Amino acid sequence: MWKSIINSVAMVAIMTVLTGIVYPMAMTGLAQALFPSQANGSIIRYNGQSVGSKLIGQNFTSDKYFHGRPSSAGSDGYEALSSSGSNLGPTNAKLKQSVQERLDKIIAENALDSGKTVPGDLVLASASGLDPHITPDAAYLQLKRVAAARGLQQKEVERLVESHIEGRQFGLLGEQCVNVLELNLALDGLK
Repeated sequence: MWKSIINSVAMVAIMTVLTGIVYPMAMTGLAQALFPSQANGSIIRYNGQSVGSKLIGQNFTSDKYFHGRPSSAGSDGYEALSSSGSNLGPTNAKLKQSVQERLDKIIAENALDSGKTVPGDLVLASASGLDPHITPDAAYLQLKRVAAARGLQQKEVERLVESHIEGRQFGLLGEQCVNVLELNLALDGLK
């Protein structure tokens, strides 16, 4: 019986070392060697400073910047430790009210006609609440406001948006999108 107990304890110790230390260290080393940017959080640097991650949205409120998707992650939104959606269903009155408030805000901010169609990604939060992308239509809708706030020609800002449209993954998965942080940093880089 003692032999079985000793063998069991030894096996637990060996498997703990293998699966708890050796394997994670090997995968971390492999990730650092093959995909260093992704393994370190896809951090974006601007003027020598870390300004955010390519994978996590941020809250831009100034008229000088493109605005991303709304976020329900945390009390102020975009809190990575609170990644989640609101869990409100389509018949929930609170969801309907918040979507209407977001819609009214977008219409007012961008001086749109009340009958103008607004892309859903500007009024609906993503499942994680941290989506860093918007559709090209959502970016084009904000062109006039951003150009006016920065004193730029609308065509110049439009060309910038077009240069930041990311295609479908592998040419067939997902939809075209624009990373809001990267687009806003490119705006800041314009002279």
